Amino acid sequence: MAFSSLKPAGRAMLIGSQPLNDHVEATRLILRHVPEIPNWVQLPVFKQEGMVAQFASGLPGLVFGEERLHVESAGHLFEEELLHFYEEYLAAAEQSEGWEASRFALTRDTAGGFFVLLEMLSSRTHPLFAVKGQITGPVTFCTALADQDRRPVFYHHALRDAAVKMLALKAAWQVKRLACLGAPVILFIDEPALAGYGSSELISISREDITSCLQEVIDAVHLQGGLAGVHVCANTDWALLLESAADIINFDAFGYFEKFVLYADRLKSFLEGGGCLAWGLVPTSQPDQVAAATVETLWAQWRHYNQRLAALGIDTAVVRNQSFITPSCGTGSLPAELSRKVLELTRELSQRVRASSSAEAG
Repeated sequence: MAFSSLKPAGRAMLIGSQPLNDHVEATRLILRHVPEIPNWVQLPVFKQEGMVAQFASGLPGLVFGEERLHVESAGHLFEEELLHFYEEYLAAAEQSEGWEASRFALTRDTAGGFFVLLEMLSSRTHPLFAVKGQITGPVTFCTALADQDRRPVFYHHALRDAAVKMLALKAAWQVKRLACLGAPVILFIDEPALAGYGSSELISISREDITSCLQEVIDAVHLQGGLAGVHVCANTDWALLLESAADIINFDAFGYFEKFVLYADRLKSFLEGGGCLAWGLVPTSQPDQVAAATVETLWAQWRHYNQRLAALGIDTAVVRNQSFITPSCGTGSLPAELSRKVLELTRELSQRVRASSSAEAG
């Protein structure tokens, strides 16, 4: 693991999206609620900041059509583009500089929040515990993006390989840029599609395919000195992630804690190896749940879940030291007032967890 000694001790961290249309306003909210671990914001109100579109630029054969984003993978033109892609990939992978003008750099057109965060942090007066970036995971990206025949990229061997390599270097590019802030860099790989692993939706995708794709992106993050997290906002085969090289597992603790603790033995090994948990305790999926949530009810959940882990033989002091507090997912689909409430609850619950941990340590 890249930072096996990282001990977040209940610090707050956010998932990327918000339902706003102003990157500066959204970043101010982030700096107000999670000043120790700020992240750059994604605003899905803009079409170019959708989960696939935001990171698709640079892929061979990519077509931004009026109706849909897809890849034209037929003909000599695609073969030429693919060859040029691999030439540029090999050149970038071998060089430590010169990525800014490459297809592997994020741009203001599709990731304005990244550059706003860098600008706003350049004049900060407080220290950072870490800084967070994110990228759409290879399984989600390659099953959501299709070719001209509507066949997902994941089932096109050459295209899948190119897409995974592109995502890996875009993740690495973020780590390189964010590292200039002088704090550990956490790069989250967002994989909502893994909720379908083992179901008919992904029945033809093997465990080996998934782990290989994830490993390539995680390796790229680690190579730049970053910390790799994986975020899944529903249930999945958690053994797949707990046995991976990921440093942080972000799970929806509000909705799926009981499913997650079915993997108690692997969870214990993951924590003993220095891995961290990011507890998605603040609900985001249903507006009525967000409206009903209070810091008291979430605090009671946190204590109950820690008692459950203790009963399974997992040291709760280790859990507290190696835990982040997060929303269960991004807030991009919520009304703005509920999105803000999620940020407030995340901050307040983190403060409660940290105060309790300090009192127990004392």
